[in-house]
Amino acid sequence: MLFNSYIFIFAFLPVVLLGFYALPSLSVRARVYWLTLASLFFYSWWNPLYLLLLLISIMVNYGVGVLIGKKYAKIWLLAGLAFNLGLIGYYKYFWFALSQIFSATQIEKSFDFASPLLPLGISFFTFQQIAYLVDRYQRKVASPPLREYALFVSFFPQLIAGPIVHQKEILPQLKNFARAANSRWVALGAACFILGLAKKTLLADPLGMVAAPLFEQSLSAPLSFSQSWLAALSYTLQLYFDFSAYSDMAIGLGLLFGIRLPLNFFSPYKALNIIDFWRRWHMTLSRFLRDYVYIPLGGNRKGGARRYLNLMLTMLIGGLWHGAGWTFILWGGLHGLFLCLNYLWRWTGLAMPRGVSWLITFIAVVFAWALFRAQSLESAFSLWHSMLSPSLAGTGGQIVPGFAIAGAGLFIALFMPNVHQWLRGRGCLRQIPVIGRWRPSAVQGLALGGLLFLCLLLMQFVQAEFLYFNF
Repeated sequence: MLFNSYIFIFAFLPVVLLGFYALPSLSVRARVYWLTLASLFFYSWWNPLYLLLLLISIMVNYGVGVLIGKKYAKIWLLAGLAFNLGLIGYYKYFWFALSQIFSATQIEKSFDFASPLLPLGISFFTFQQIAYLVDRYQRKVASPPLREYALFVSFFPQLIAGPIVHQKEILPQLKNFARAANSRWVALGAACFILGLAKKTLLADPLGMVAAPLFEQSLSAPLSFSQSWLAALSYTLQLYFDFSAYSDMAIGLGLLFGIRLPLNFFSPYKALNIIDFWRRWHMTLSRFLRDYVYIPLGGNRKGGARRYLNLMLTMLIGGLWHGAGWTFILWGGLHGLFLCLNYLWRWTGLAMPRGVSWLITFIAVVFAWALFRAQSLESAFSLWHSMLSPSLAGTGGQIVPGFAIAGAGLFIALFMPNVHQWLRGRGCLRQIPVIGRWRPSAVQGLALGGLLFLCLLLMQFVQAEFLYFNF
């Protein structure tokens, strides 16, 4: 069930909202149960079999969390980590590793195997629960009631594609959330949802229609210079608007129920360096990698050489988190290299003009996204070769509309305020949820209503999945 589908907007969401606010305003427990059941139903919509997997994951992690508070805390923590890493390892990486072994030994034709269907959201709810177990071990959180823990993990707005929420952001809210309908939060939530839906429908999906055929064409024949840049730019913008749209819609849906989810994006393509880019892009994943990978590895506490090694290892893990494939691993390593170079440049103390700094950063990001999107290393290297081989060949009029769409998307990403800024939210890069001073005027309400109507009209032609459903 997609956020950008008629069944979600006109059936699932209204029923869940009506049931939620029909419950007694002081019955927080009943509302927790209601949202948990709705979230589990939402997850089962794709594949009921994997609902059992989610329930097992919740029950095992909750039980381990309880046991960590008793004796042998470290043993139970290691057992919980082994369970979570084993779960994600089997579904996401085991079959990839097996195929590489078979390929290296040239015996792959002797075996007929197929990897199981990747459970939706497994990367998100697994990392979220790993962070919870570590926090339990460090005595940063008490064991909550099972009903609250189940909702913390399964809350449907962020279950499939994030943000990766932290226990301290959600669990305290479930103690007394939504005791009464808050009209300002509902208005903010509706606005965030509509603006996210517009990003998806009016920007991400049209950009995807430009990028997809070009990447498909690159599998059979090299692209021209202009085609390769159009493919890379359009995907760069498609991925941003697609994932940013999901995150905005998730925040909006959370506010409808009185739950504040963290920011996940803050105009990352405005970043002036790669360090700043990773403070703005997929902010909750960056936070997880910093707090639960980079710092435990030693961070920057063990000298410069160790710091750069830790950066590389962290980003390689970040790349592998996105998928089992050499393109993802190399993409993570490439960003690790970018970060090391960025820190080395800072160490020199040399200044760089802002425009030059932005251009270098953006081009580096575009080249990395081309690798991220490619279906093989050979395809990525071919695309890079075309991007670095200026030529007027293949610059016919058929690619002009594509560059016009990409140019419009780039203008919006660079010069328009993001949803958080437009709604006058506070906190900026500190990941404070969108709760600002915004009050909808009649004109703004009509504009948002018109935008929603336009999106609903266009949804009948394209209802594409969100890209991060694949990760």
